[in-house]
Amino acid sequence: MRLLEAFRGPAIQLPNRIAMAPMTRGRADDTTGVPHPLTAEYYAQRASAGLIVSEGVWVHRTGKSGPGIPGLVTEQQVEAWRAVTDAVHEKGGRIFAQLWHAGRVSHPGVMGRTPVAPSAVRQAGRIFVADEWLDTVEPRALGEDEIGEVVRDFAAAARQAVEAGFDGVELHGANGYLIQEFLARNTNLRQDRYGGSVAARLRFPLEVVAAVADQIGAARVALRISPGNPENDIVEDDWQEVYSRLLAELRRYELAYLHVIDTPEAEALAHLRPLWPGTLIANLRSEEPTSREEGESLIESGLADVVAFGRLFIANPDLPARFALGAPLAAADHDVFYGARLDGYTDFPAFDPDSAKFACSARS
Repeated sequence: MRLLEAFRGPAIQLPNRIAMAPMTRGRADDTTGVPHPLTAEYYAQRASAGLIVSEGVWVHRTGKSGPGIPGLVTEQQVEAWRAVTDAVHEKGGRIFAQLWHAGRVSHPGVMGRTPVAPSAVRQAGRIFVADEWLDTVEPRALGEDEIGEVVRDFAAAARQAVEAGFDGVELHGANGYLIQEFLARNTNLRQDRYGGSVAARLRFPLEVVAAVADQIGAARVALRISPGNPENDIVEDDWQEVYSRLLAELRRYELAYLHVIDTPEAEALAHLRPLWPGTLIANLRSEEPTSREEGESLIESGLADVVAFGRLFIANPDLPARFALGAPLAAADHDVFYGARLDGYTDFPAFDPDSAKFACSARS
């Protein structure tokens, strides 16, 4: 099985090609941004993944998107994350921190102030705040000097991530959050050096990559993108040009990997894979969780070097072993995905190959 083969890339080596995708679980202390004490157990249970990418972690409180999302700014947060990385490493795993600024996808009820964005363009729809859904608000456009401050926030959080023991960082440039907001024409209406032309819209993402690579080394830095993904009211009708030019600029770095979310709307992998000579992790966005067969197909076709699985890892902490055995996969109820409740977090057991049900199915 190709998914179970070791992978050796120019900047990253993994024991298998199965990554655990970043998934917001909402279990952190909402006041301090410190991950819950059970977070170490949660990730350690899943350390057999070739690579774990943590849930999104805010680089500044203005970048927090919802309740229960952790940060990587204060010493208390760093200490709590160090317990997580130690637990993963003790189990033989590897873990990157996903660094995140939500941009306009937030609310004053989440972080106490008006969200910021490239331009004052309100996101359509509603957003979850504490115990209720509220209408989104119009964000405040960042001043040019403030953009430089956000770049420095990413760099500082990357230093904190290394201090906390993470093996690297993944910059969250997908799903309609701040980095993608600078790339998309419907959210970036600026006419200064950060907006207008494609080259200007690329400036902020490239400044973030450069600043973080300068702090911790390019081999510890990855970028996640979702070209053409309409999530969070993003419109990218020129995504092929934008992301082709982005990848051309990124090729000057030997990044750990590029993480591409592919969607039925865009089919981005087919366009971008030939443009990216480095390691590529693929993540399929669809109604159903990515299957083992879909993952194998991505590897076999050459569209990906590693495949990220998200929802399957929630209820199947030992997912690589289950794939290897052809064992049944458990399903997690969507009601336990998010929130402060602790059931549905660390209470999914590893598969028991001696179970009567499996023995029966194996003989049939």
